[in-house]
Amino acid sequence: MKAPSSVAELPVASWARGLGPSAIQDMLQKITRPGVYSLALGLPAAELFPKEGMAEAAARVLAEEGQALQYSATLEPLREQVVALMAKRGVRCSPEQVFLTTGAQQGMNLLARLLLEPGRSVLLEDRVYSGFQQVLAPYDVRRVPVRRDARTGLDLDGMEALLAAGERPALFYTMSDGHNPLGTSLAREARERLAGLAREYRMPVIEDDAYGFLHYEEGGAIAPVKALESEWVFYVGSFSKILAPALRVGWVVVPEWMVFRLATVKEASDIDTTTFPQRMVLAFLQSGLLEGHLATLRREYRLRRDTLLKALETQLPAGATWTTPTSGMFVWVELPEGLDSTVLLSRALETQQVAYLPGQAFAVKGGRSASHGLRLNFSACAPERITEAVRRLGAVLRAG
Repeated sequence: MKAPSSVAELPVASWARGLGPSAIQDMLQKITRPGVYSLALGLPAAELFPKEGMAEAAARVLAEEGQALQYSATLEPLREQVVALMAKRGVRCSPEQVFLTTGAQQGMNLLARLLLEPGRSVLLEDRVYSGFQQVLAPYDVRRVPVRRDARTGLDLDGMEALLAAGERPALFYTMSDGHNPLGTSLAREARERLAGLAREYRMPVIEDDAYGFLHYEEGGAIAPVKALESEWVFYVGSFSKILAPALRVGWVVVPEWMVFRLATVKEASDIDTTTFPQRMVLAFLQSGLLEGHLATLRREYRLRRDTLLKALETQLPAGATWTTPTSGMFVWVELPEGLDSTVLLSRALETQQVAYLPGQAFAVKGGRSASHGLRLNFSACAPERITEAVRRLGAVLRAG
């Protein structure tokens, strides 16, 4: 039987007919070319993965747990460890409120499947993680942008006006700390006000805290919005950025009544994957190595952040501005008027072999253009490569 020659001949769902590679998928192919200096993808530093500790954890699990490679029920001891981690973020919860997922991305996806109805609206920051827009792709929902600015933060006045006028979104998605792509964090007052709006208008909030444990200033990070509102804020966490992404272990913290619904939806998608990695993570956490590992990550990523910021000061053209992140892995750059980061990307790769992600990859359809912005990652490159990458990027931007 001859295979169809084009997607047009396949009876795929209408939402999937226009799908193409995402900006992330496209960039993955480009940065694998020899000699490319990449500040593009949000990768943790592979050389900092706790390989020895994870190897010992894996060996211990395989030697001591006969069911480690079998289907199994959710690991209550790992949920208890997550409760202890959440306490360090200022969130009080019980093991019964913790649901383990195959990474944070699955956590967001499962929550969306529970919350979304056709025709409902979804509030999105107008600079938003592209992976969450992919989560929304199969659903017939209306995307309503809320301004989130690199300098002025989240427009809570605008959000409150929408809600007061009758908008009743199925959910609002946000990152309180280490925002992807902006690199900014919400002020304490903004978190309190957002929690109050969620409570007053019964608005579900998905709080993606993938970067909350990676903070670089004295005193640590501010508690997430989940610490201020337990019923209407659904917290999404992950071990991908603080241990290793290949483990694919994450969690959500939700009201207890949601857990069995999440379990049913998850079973339909993957039955019970990552059982062995979950046991590895549990063994690693029980070893007491996480705090030292987090201290290493914070120290090294702070150095890389500072290296990037110093290089930007000397290499970028007049009129460019950028954020100074206190958490996370990203710096957002806004270019002088007349420069388009999407147009310049091809030139950057071809003439200087340097890569970044253009701002338009994070824009919401129907919202403000982000063509003058670009996102830079500082976690994946050694300091000397960051300095050289920014020198090359500056040459492209100054040439216009």
